[in-house]
Formats: sequence, C-alpha cells, structure tokens
Amino acid sequence: MIIPVLLAGGSGNRLWPLSRELYPKQCINLTGGNQTLIQQTVSRIHACKLSQDPIIVCNNEHRFLIAQQLTELGASGEILLEPAARNTAAAVALAAFEALERSSAAKILVLPADHVIEDTEAFCAAIALADALADEGKLVTFGVVPSYPEPGYGYIEATQYGEVSSIGAFHEKPDVETAKKYLAAGNYYWNSGMFLFPARVFVDELKRFEPEIYEAVAESIATKYVDLDFIRAGESAFEKAPSVSVDVAVMERTDLGMVVPYRGDWNDVGSWSSVYDTQSKDENGNVVQGDVILHDTENSFVRSQARLVSAVGVTDLAIIDTPDALLVMNRHRAQDVKEVVAQLKASGRSEHRRHSVVYRPWGSVETVNIGTHYQVKHVMIKPGARIALQVHHHRAEHWIVVSGTAEVTVGDKTDILRENESVYIRVGDVHSLRNCGDQPLDIIEVQTGDCFGEDDVVRFTNNYLPGEF
Repeated sequence: MIIPVLLAGGSGNRLWPLSRELYPKQCINLTGGNQTLIQQTVSRIHACKLSQDPIIVCNNEHRFLIAQQLTELGASGEILLEPAARNTAAAVALAAFEALERSSAAKILVLPADHVIEDTEAFCAAIALADALADEGKLVTFGVVPSYPEPGYGYIEATQYGEVSSIGAFHEKPDVETAKKYLAAGNYYWNSGMFLFPARVFVDELKRFEPEIYEAVAESIATKYVDLDFIRAGESAFEKAPSVSVDVAVMERTDLGMVVPYRGDWNDVGSWSSVYDTQSKDENGNVVQGDVILHDTENSFVRSQARLVSAVGVTDLAIIDTPDALLVMNRHRAQDVKEVVAQLKASGRSEHRRHSVVYRPWGSVETVNIGTHYQVKHVMIKPGARIALQVHHHRAEHWIVVSGTAEVTVGDKTDILRENESVYIRVGDVHSLRNCGDQPLDIIEVQTGDCFGEDDVVRFTNNYLPGEF
C-alpha cells in the first residue's frame, strides 16, 4: 500500500508578488494551464493509479485554502496540520506515523506539492522501480538526471550510474564550475526532494539517528485531535522537535538509502526564472500570461493578473503585475526577490503576507480602495456560510448586495436583502451576515471611521480562529 504524502508548507518568497505567505505558490496556477501546482501533483498521483487518498501536511494558515484546492479538483485527502515549522524530517515523520495507523505495512510516497512534471509516464515508471526497492526495506530517493549544470539545486552522488544505486553522498548547491564537474562525472543527480519509504523503516531509522525528533512527533501524533475536516497534531509536543531536513536526519546517515533516477522533465519552480524555463516561448523568446502587449521585446517573462501591461524595447526582464504590487527585474536576478520580501517584512508592510484578496473559510474579501477614514471591500460569501455575530466600536459599515440573497441581522432585527438592496450598520450595532441562497453572495462593503483593524472587532460567535471572520 503506497500512501502519497504531499508536503504543502512554505510560502515561495522568490515568487513574490504572486506567492504570498497566506497564498503560497503551491495553490497558484503558475504554468498557464487549468490547475494549480498542488492540483497537478494530485492529478499525477491519480495518473499513476495510486488509489490511497493522500496525506497533505500543511500549516494552520493554509488549511482552508488547501481544502479548497482538493474540492475544486473533485479529490479527497487527509489534511494534517503541522503546528510549527520544523523542516521536512518532522513533517514526513508526522505523515509516516499517520500512515502507520492506516496500515502497519504502509509505504509513503513523499512529494513536494509545488513541482512541475509533465512526463507522467516517466514519473510513474520511477515510482514503480522505487516501489520494488521499498518492498525490500530500502529508503528510496529520486534523483533527477541533470540536463545542464544547475547551481541552484542540491545534488545526490550515486555510487554507480545506472537504473538504481546506493547513495554515495548528498551535496549542497554547488558553484557553476563544480556543477559542470558533477554533470561530466555522470553519477550525480539533482536532488528532487521526492522519496518512497516503508513508513515503519523510516520512523525506526529516525529514532536511531534523531531520537528527539522521533519522540516529539510520536507524542504529537498521540495527542492529535480532529478539528472540522482537519487533523491537528499536538502542538506542545511537536514544537520540541529540532528543525532538520530528511536528508540530514536520515538519508545521509542510513545504510538503507537508494537513489532511483528520474529521466523525465522536472522543475521545482522556485523562482520566476524557473517558471520562465517551463513555458513555451514566442519567436522572440518571450513568455506572456494575461493581458500583455509587447514591442521590440526579447527573452522576457511578462504576466498580468488584471490590467493591461505593455513593454517596449527591453530584454531579459521579468515583469509580474498583481492588483497591489508590481515586480520588474532582470530575469537572471530571480534569486534576489527574497531581498525585496525581507525589506517588506522589515518595514512592517503587508504585501509579503497577503494579496488584496484574502480567502476565508466562508469566502473571500478583496480590498478595492483605502482612504484616510474609509475602506471599500468586495465580500464574497459561499452558499450557506456566515460571518460571526460581532460589533465594531470605531467604524460603521454600509453593505450593498450586488448579487445573491443575504440574511442580515442588526441588533434584534433580521432582514432578507437581495440584489441592489442595502443596510447601514452604525458604530456599536451588533450584526451578522449569512448567505441564505444557493449561489455566492457578493456584497460591496463601505467602512467609515478611525479604526479598521482586528482590534476593533468583538466576536460573539465564531467556529474558527480569531481573524477568520
């Protein structure tokens, strides 16, 4: 029994401004198709005829977003919430312990949820090869056969070149000259971060080499609990786990490690340069996504989410436009985007963390306009969903129904509002809102006052966590 495990943590800082902390790259359609990266990963699992529902390890802030990804795909899965960021060894251990509760003979196929792989046939063939090794108790990693000397990836040194091999060593990201030597040697692979383990063997090896991680995760799983559609691992126990990668914790130290070569296409789309590499180009070497007009422009990547973007007389640029942020950079400086994100964090801004559209369990909120004493927002509420009963002491709100049917409670009075109808909520009015129809409810919300933050919200009912209504 192979149970797929999708690692869906991380925020993809180098893909800012499209990827944000609250809307990470695995939930974004980066490649111009009709699926996000995590949806593509789930689809590959199904194409390989792996029948077990995946275990998806993600953090608390992304849980509803991940659930939405599965719903849109018509897929099911077990969403396991990682209480804190503790690197991949603890995350994989969580999934391994969970898999063992399904079957003592479970094998786990560990896949980052944000890779681009088009050659599904080669991917499935590599899994079949690794599966036979896992049946022998081996811990298998997948090495991507390199096509060029890439300094941005780690490398796996195999003891021999061929179909399968024991692992000689893991190497961190090299400089270009070293990468060229690796390529010429023929027994070096790109480290894909994909694995196939017998779950019991993995946790036993983890206990042998990293007992602190083993004990912390074992206790965390023992104290897990169900929250709505999610499984929450025990928080206090998990936080005791040291932050170590799977490679360092187990794979570099075990004598059970094997590497299976993957010869198909693969890209971890970790930067705008790598996204550019995955796309087909026009006759001038350009990649265009969205409403874009180019003139005398070469070897550039231009993406627009909402408005028209044009470029004239430029070369080797990446231009990424979102409703609240624009990135213009030399395409070969893609690794430096994280420096911009660091500056945003240091200055206390919010653009590194969230988009102008913020997704909630009940729907979404889009900030349309902000002034000194007002904000205008587009609120979408899913059918049957509601916002909490709440009160504001420093701002008033005016709701206008654009489409759908709203049940509005203000004080002791409840009314039904339909398209083009509105309600005014004064400072101090206790109020709530529910979509009582079977279609999305769209509302324009105009807030006026002196305080618009979470510190001016007092909630009386809430099925979720603070800040989600």
